[in-house]
Amino acid sequence: MSVGPARWLGLGLLVAALAGCGGGGSVRVDSDGPGGQINAEAIPDAVPRSEPRSKYGNPTSYEVFGRRYYVMDSAAGYSERGIASWYGSKFHGRRTSSGEPYDMYQMTAAHKSLPLPTYVRVTNLRNGRSVIVKVNDRGPFHDNRIIDLSYAAATKLDILKEGTGLVEVTAIDPRRPEPARPQLVSAPAAGAPSGADMYIQVGAFASRQNAELFQSRLNSHSLGQVTIQEGRGTGGVVYRVRIGPLAGVDAADRTVQGLERLGLDDFRIVVD
Repeated sequence: MSVGPARWLGLGLLVAALAGCGGGGSVRVDSDGPGGQINAEAIPDAVPRSEPRSKYGNPTSYEVFGRRYYVMDSAAGYSERGIASWYGSKFHGRRTSSGEPYDMYQMTAAHKSLPLPTYVRVTNLRNGRSVIVKVNDRGPFHDNRIIDLSYAAATKLDILKEGTGLVEVTAIDPRRPEPARPQLVSAPAAGAPSGADMYIQVGAFASRQNAELFQSRLNSHSLGQVTIQEGRGTGGVVYRVRIGPLAGVDAADRTVQGLERLGLDDFRIVVD
């Protein structure tokens, strides 16, 4: 389940402006399509263009359900992999955080921290499909999701049936409408699986001994395969403790719930 973007009330005038389509913090499931088929391929991608920052939706920070989120000063250089979800008819026509009405048949999306508006390329890492959307809303307020796509965008990426998908999101400079493909992967041909694997990174240590102690602790709770990956950080060698690869989004959510029961909350989804 995901909490839809801009759907909280009673958080002060500024957040109320952000949440113009608010529903008292209502919770939705990712299955609220129009009840029929649409020809998503006939819907063009969003066309990146330079626009002023939205008058609404860009505070320095805002709070939802007790958690504070910080809006980025700029989208320049942003690229992230993770889980995408989508939202549809329940919010069709309602006001987004930017003040625009949500149109489930347009190529738009919600993001917790990118400036509004921002144009991004979203690539499905499982099948290579890629779309360009305009980020004009806030959300999804689910720990394990990085972007909430419109119904049309989710259809074009072929994540509608599953409700979620592994994606890479890369910001577009409107002065260069067709961005270079994300640098984290070589973009596969459309319809070609990329073989991306999903992990949960639960710690990073400068000491291998500390990483192994943490690995041992996690292994005692049967959360899944726990590995240590050696890499380079800003301060030198770093040892990253990860759980996975995970079978899918449901498995990731169950593992996250297990970590939370242990009182661990400093983790993130990693897609390699």
